[in-house]
Amino acid sequence: MDPFSEITPAPDWRLTDVALRHADIVSDQLACFAVMHELRPHLRDSDEFLARIGRAASQGYRILAAWEQGKVVALAGYRFQENLVYGPFLYVDDLVSASTERGKRWGERLLSALEDVAAQAGCVRLVLDTGMANALAQRFYFRQGMLTGALRFGKAIGGAA
Repeated sequence: MDPFSEITPAPDWRLTDVALRHADIVSDQLACFAVMHELRPHLRDSDEFLARIGRAASQGYRILAAWEQGKVVALAGYRFQENLVYGPFLYVDDLVSASTERGKRWGERLLSALEDVAAQAGCVRLVLDTGMANALAQRFYFRQGMLTGALRFGKAIGGAA
């Protein structure tokens, strides 16, 4: 039996914000690339982006995008995980608004929707990481009711950056 069967993403979670929808088809994923590239500038091009999210999708990764006039203006990449610390939780890999859309509450709306998705999935927590020097993001997360709970350590393996 799949250990994540109780938190496996449903095709369509109940989303109350009509501006938000999942980017599960390639054309929608391609529409997300420009916004994601603002957060992840190391992605060389849309082909690499599609390849990476395709591999991540095998681990349950999905993108929830905010759309305005047919264009992606913000997005959140997330997946369900379970560990001995939290139990089942929703992990936010990516959260970004287009630079022209910042201050318009897209991040707040996306996090609110992800809280709803997490609750529907039976998760007990929503978790994300942010850079230690990213004070603006930290201030935003505190305003959303999130608290720091850990300090993550990492080490590059085999020359990886």
